Amino acid sequence: MMLFPRRRFPLAATAALVAALALPLAPKAQAEDAHHHALSLIGTPKYPADFTHFNYVNPDAPKGGRVRMAAIGGFDSLNPVLYRGESAAGLGLSYEPLMADSLEEDSTAYGQIAEWVSYPDDYSSVTFKLRDEARWHDGEPITVEDVIYSLKVNKEANPRLGLYYKNVTGAEKTGERQVTFHFDSKNNRELPMIMGQLTILPKHYWTGKDTNGNTRDPLKTTMEPPLGSGPYKIDKVNPGRSISYSRVRDYWGKDLPVNKGQWNYDEIRFDYYRDPTVAFEAFKAGSLDYHRETSAKNWATGYDFEAVEKGWVQRQEVKLETPQPMQCFVLNLRRSKFDDPRVRRAFNLAFDFEWSNKNLFFGQYKRTRSFFENTELASPEALPEGRELEILNALKGEVPPEVFTKVHENPTTDGEGGIRTNLRKAMMLLKEAGWEVKNGVLTNAKTGEQMKVEFLIVSPLFERVIQPYLRNLSRLGIKGTIRLVDSAQYTRRLQNFDYDIIVSGFAQSRSPGNEQRAYWGSAAADRPGSQNLIGIKDPAVDKLVDQIIFAKDREELVAATHALDRVLLWKDLVIPQWYAPVDRIAFWDRYDEPETLPSLTPGFLQVWWYDKEKAAKLPNG
Repeated sequence: MMLFPRRRFPLAATAALVAALALPLAPKAQAEDAHHHALSLIGTPKYPADFTHFNYVNPDAPKGGRVRMAAIGGFDSLNPVLYRGESAAGLGLSYEPLMADSLEEDSTAYGQIAEWVSYPDDYSSVTFKLRDEARWHDGEPITVEDVIYSLKVNKEANPRLGLYYKNVTGAEKTGERQVTFHFDSKNNRELPMIMGQLTILPKHYWTGKDTNGNTRDPLKTTMEPPLGSGPYKIDKVNPGRSISYSRVRDYWGKDLPVNKGQWNYDEIRFDYYRDPTVAFEAFKAGSLDYHRETSAKNWATGYDFEAVEKGWVQRQEVKLETPQPMQCFVLNLRRSKFDDPRVRRAFNLAFDFEWSNKNLFFGQYKRTRSFFENTELASPEALPEGRELEILNALKGEVPPEVFTKVHENPTTDGEGGIRTNLRKAMMLLKEAGWEVKNGVLTNAKTGEQMKVEFLIVSPLFERVIQPYLRNLSRLGIKGTIRLVDSAQYTRRLQNFDYDIIVSGFAQSRSPGNEQRAYWGSAAADRPGSQNLIGIKDPAVDKLVDQIIFAKDREELVAATHALDRVLLWKDLVIPQWYAPVDRIAFWDRYDEPETLPSLTPGFLQVWWYDKEKAAKLPNG
């Protein structure tokens, strides 16, 4: 189960729900009438029903101050669910789901808008009881009608969410403050959980009139600040340049255990920059307060400015216990030149990670070897056995034969630029696939097509990574170019799958489920805006995804995920890149943090707070 965009992002936090779902199917005695305060896909939730706050917060954290952060690109929409357009950063601060994530428990959530949740033992439906005190910012109560309306809009406005919620046949009011979602299948243990992630929208607002007297349309972009229910509301908007959120002083949920000690800043502002380098310069100058460093080179060499030397800017490496995404070069299989897996394998052989890590990243990264890196779900470095082997044997002839005989490994080098052996192997694979060098250009012997590829990127920081890769590809006769575009154009091209190769990632949780259809499902491959960036259409992969979704217990889930991981790796769909074992953050020393940070995120916006005494000691206040 992965979380699609909502409040607890970025782009990437994991979430989840459903008490004891990792255990065997619930006995009938505790089926439909059992009211759960918390939900977990892994095991028993850590906190009991009467908990007062999470251990990773300071419940007495002071409120006040502001924080300024960078966003890259621009925005042209304040619609919180629509996939079209460029949505403004931070919109999730104004909206809430039915359940709120725990930041220290994988795939676990506690009641937010929902007071409790129940589900039958066959997981064919789920019922949420809405809190009586839940309110929109205009004072109107959050109603069952809002929830039912929100399901309809989320599915229509966003193709990714449409696929995510495809098994939800409908929702109905089953009590004064109760809503029940019905599913088209049984024993999909994740379905009750993902409904708790639903972004709830105010029906009375979206079906009402805007300031010009026109009926609002949730299926269109808008720059009118929409009505929310969360701890913040939109305060100031400078289209494409900045957006500010102010803390809602009478926020209905401020005293809930899931919110105690959190959302402490009076103002959160996102300033937009076209270039990450310019954004970092703004941070150095004190125009921004917080910076999450994504460049290993910059972390190693870019912090020798005065504010660091005098202690005004602090740096931290935060070790997180989180699954690591498969960051990679994505090959678009909608391009016929990538049809043959031998061609795709040749592209992997031409990438010298060891040289890049040594010369570009100062040795700070590890090579990604799995689509489920840093979890028990990563396929073992041994041949399949037990339940995994049974699953793969049922698909024999439909999956790459290597899954039964070899452990997939990324090609390696000595890190000194000696890649000749790998290039020789790559050339042999290309010849076997029907490609040969003619007049210095790799050419398809049958069609005459020349192997030319364009790397589409949105950040110039990746140019220094791709340039050495292009030199290696050129030695194979592959003509490569880099196309740097702005964020709006990049988004449009991704939504329409208009690219050869991009840099992207596939984030995972420790409880994979329905989102796997969005990543690898055949039905998503031709759906504009879907997360099937690769364009994979494979019946065997579809079957493995269903095996994960309908796994009867944790053991089955792990075995099926191992099998999927192994098959995806042997298809050589991507060129794996790297991951950092820590989060690198820097901030002006006017903030304080809890004694123990949550294990899944630094939580800077959520659990830190503004320290007036520290701020008074800084030259810029």
